[in-house]
Amino acid sequence: MKMKKAILSCLMLVAGLTASAQEQKGTTEYVFEPHWYVQVQPLGVQYTLGETKFGDLLSYNVQAAVGRQFTQLWGARLAVNAWQSKGGSDYKYVTYNGQSSVNWKYNYIAPTIDGTLNLSNLVCGFNPKRVFNLSAFAGVGLNFSWNQKEAREANATILANNAVEPLHYMGKDANGKELWKPISVVGQFGLIGDIKINDNWAINLELAANTLNDSYNTKKAGNWDWYFNALAGVKYNFGKTYSTRFIPAPEPEIRYVEKIVEKIVEVPAPVQAETAATAAEPLRRDIFFTIGKTIIRKSEQKKVNDVVEYLKANPEAKVNVTGYADAGTGNDRINDRLAAGRADVVVKALKKAGIAASRISYDSKGARVQPFADNDSNRVSIVIAE
Repeated sequence: MKMKKAILSCLMLVAGLTASAQEQKGTTEYVFEPHWYVQVQPLGVQYTLGETKFGDLLSYNVQAAVGRQFTQLWGARLAVNAWQSKGGSDYKYVTYNGQSSVNWKYNYIAPTIDGTLNLSNLVCGFNPKRVFNLSAFAGVGLNFSWNQKEAREANATILANNAVEPLHYMGKDANGKELWKPISVVGQFGLIGDIKINDNWAINLELAANTLNDSYNTKKAGNWDWYFNALAGVKYNFGKTYSTRFIPAPEPEIRYVEKIVEKIVEVPAPVQAETAATAAEPLRRDIFFTIGKTIIRKSEQKKVNDVVEYLKANPEAKVNVTGYADAGTGNDRINDRLAAGRADVVVKALKKAGIAASRISYDSKGARVQPFADNDSNRVSIVIAE
């Protein structure tokens, strides 16, 4: 009997080492998760097109937005841009050959609805670990402006100096129509750059071009009015932006190496041929599950079938099923439920295939025990029949 136990122990040890050496981990891929986000950009500068110096037409502005990323590429947002715009114009005096200029500022608020396209994912593919993401956007909205006091004063200054061919300001055109309108339709387009801090936070940079009707800057020049915004702030993503999915590699063929152990006989004696019964080789199958699931996939069903065939071929063999969950997601309560469910679904499958309950034992370890180094591989039920 000692000889048989020694041989069996050697067989199991060598088999375990051989199977471990040939184990393949498979691959892990990223899966996009739709999510909401907010952008807050308190640092902004605006340039409004005009005839005076560039520096005279710069003003401060801010923006806030809430949006949703629906797919790896497409999203939408509601943005509100506000604070201040500036206008300016050069004019000539009638009485002498001289020239001067006037500038004015006014307030506005402009809500817009934009569609967004992630250019980095479009060109390079989805990668949630990428440090910098570039997106394009385009949208339409309304611009509400007020506080035109300085524009009226500029208009009065030009009229008082009898300017040559003065432009029309806060007044009426030749047909008696009011030039300035407090509400304008605005169209915008631009680029957004996100510098990743972690999975939820990013530094947010934006460049936007906005076009409006001719009366937005309180003067009539016969063309569309434009202003350009450069903004900086932060972006926060709510919840998970991605998950991971483990794709196990095809299960390798397990080869068992038999090691012969000779018995040393101290006293010479007649050698009698003995035929030892060959013990059935233990069978192990790792049945992998997707994140948050306790359903045996079609790709894993063959492993259950292998266990059933083994048990039917070896009526004395028994089977142990142990369920696990990965420690990288969820909490102990959720993971305990998932691990128990993964063990239970395999036990039910074995019973349904005709294996007696007396031959089945089972357990679950939650996420407290991690049999694999790779996080996603621990969404598993380990089945050992012997």
